[in-house]
Amino acid sequence: MNSAAEGVGAQAAGPLLSIVVPVYKEERNVPAFVERVAPVLAGLAPEYEIIFAMDPSPDRTEEVILALARADPRVKLIKFSRRVGQPMATLGGMQYARGRAVIVMDVDLQDPPELINDMVAKWREGFDVVMAQRRSREGETLIKRIVSYVGYKIINRIAEVEIPPNTGDFRLMSRRVVEEVNRLSECHGFLRGLVALVGFRQTCIQFDRAARFSGAGNYNRFLGSLRIGFNGIVCFSSYPVTLCTQLGGLLAVGSVLAAVVLGLLRLAGVLSAGLPWLALLICFVGGLQLLGMGLLGAYITRIYEEVRHRPKFIVEKTAGFP
Repeated sequence: MNSAAEGVGAQAAGPLLSIVVPVYKEERNVPAFVERVAPVLAGLAPEYEIIFAMDPSPDRTEEVILALARADPRVKLIKFSRRVGQPMATLGGMQYARGRAVIVMDVDLQDPPELINDMVAKWREGFDVVMAQRRSREGETLIKRIVSYVGYKIINRIAEVEIPPNTGDFRLMSRRVVEEVNRLSECHGFLRGLVALVGFRQTCIQFDRAARFSGAGNYNRFLGSLRIGFNGIVCFSSYPVTLCTQLGGLLAVGSVLAAVVLGLLRLAGVLSAGLPWLALLICFVGGLQLLGMGLLGAYITRIYEEVRHRPKFIVEKTAGFP
């Protein structure tokens, strides 16, 4: 394996592979996930770790993971003190991962564990990031597929970084990429943007995404996808603010010209006072102003969140770590 794949800190003791799996209310999926992913990892290297980064769950997810950890010390648990959401849970698991390569994937087996073999092969060729790119999205609603398509188009059109379409968080990252991502202080947790921002050699592997093994998704529902996409736009592009400024200027100039024209027509007796469409125009302009204020508020909120320097997450307990 070349130095590009090893990265900074490759000489440090640790397993070859770390699997980071954010979970919340997944007691039925966790055993099936471990049963399917463990043989794949064992075929690649005897030393690996499976890290479940868990939001406090009302079901038996924690008990199931702890039972698996007692049976196999390579299964580990991080439990947060409160629900932090999938993006932040993923970053928390990455901070605890010790592998020379770290793979992030979902527990519902929509991310096929067998693809790990191809990811590791690409990593050994010298790629620092290997992303799984979906050819199909079985089990997802039409609305979610449309939102995903439009979201990637917008982000890649205006963002500072380029994110390959149809790539989620399922990816392999070399040790030096993980260390650089862990150094970033952003609190939004948009992993796709953070990895793109870090850079290094990146490639994609295509696959067909299956339906969930069991149950309904507890993280990436429709509103959650919108929230993640909005973070990707706001946190990696200043274009919305620029667009609002340009629209505001055009509307201001247009309003002045319209007022002059309407005044002249009024003096000429062509128009009467109190036209209803004029009120509609005022409402339209006011709506655009509120939209611009909302976008500015979103940027100000992000600044506020960053300057507070609050911890991104608090770990309540761990299992399986030295």
